[in-house]
Amino acid sequence: MKWHQALTDFSLYLKIERGLSKNTIASYSFDIEKLIAYLEDHKIAVSPIHINSETIQQFIYQVAKGVNPRSQSRIISGLRSFFNFLVFEDYRNDNPVDLIESPRTGRKLPDTLSLEDIDRLINAIDLSKEYNQVRIGERDRTMLETLYGCGLRVSELVNLKLSDLFFEEGFINIIGKGDKQRFVPIGPATQNYINIYINEVRTAIKIQKEFNDTLFLNNRGKQLTRAMVFTIIKKLAEEINLNKTISPHTFRHSFATHLLENGADLRAIQMMLGHLSITTTEIYMHLDKKQLKKAIQTFHPRK
Repeated sequence: MKWHQALTDFSLYLKIERGLSKNTIASYSFDIEKLIAYLEDHKIAVSPIHINSETIQQFIYQVAKGVNPRSQSRIISGLRSFFNFLVFEDYRNDNPVDLIESPRTGRKLPDTLSLEDIDRLINAIDLSKEYNQVRIGERDRTMLETLYGCGLRVSELVNLKLSDLFFEEGFINIIGKGDKQRFVPIGPATQNYINIYINEVRTAIKIQKEFNDTLFLNNRGKQLTRAMVFTIIKKLAEEINLNKTISPHTFRHSFATHLLENGADLRAIQMMLGHLSITTTEIYMHLDKKQLKKAIQTFHPRK
């Protein structure tokens, strides 16, 4: 078996059998491609069936020189999944990554914004800004309000459809990681921003046929890219001199943190975020020790 054939088969497995998203599959594939490039650069002629732990360890050692421990752990995890697939398909009898330990990374707490910072970012948007007679300022405000108001991933935001909006019921339909479907509550304020955008901005766009149902569009009538949303947020952060490195995901983290700080149930937050495991959501419990102190003072019988 050749490397590129093994990688193609692995990608199909991740898509069909495990139902992973395109971005996740691309991340896994990128790590395997790094290993393939390393073998070619060092003229190591070995197939994925016969490669051993020592060779993979040498590769990881080379990679470790340029990346942080968290990235090393991700690469090792990707390689382990790849060789588990080969074992599962009976191409190998063992996984050569099993004996390789991942570096200790600790638990990274997500960056968050205060409500004041979020207001400053959104208020920095020039609502009069137009491009080809499209009020892109109004669009940008609606996107950020939706990111924060619903706790969406950026991929979920740009893929949101008109047919996913169920405002009478107070929900939007979200297709998350691995094509998992969930219904997320949407408040009246966010609904209002979306309605203004749909009725007063989106109608001015000459929409390309294949994007008729896509909610957020660029001025050419096509779906916005994830990169464009990143750029919009980065520019706004620079405008208000926000001394934090933020991304669309920061709004999602802030959504979860603010809900928790205001007394929301962790299980409800898990469902809204689309986390498969409550353990993923529990990271927000570590953000504010004041909340732990408040919990004792409020609920313990000997407070």
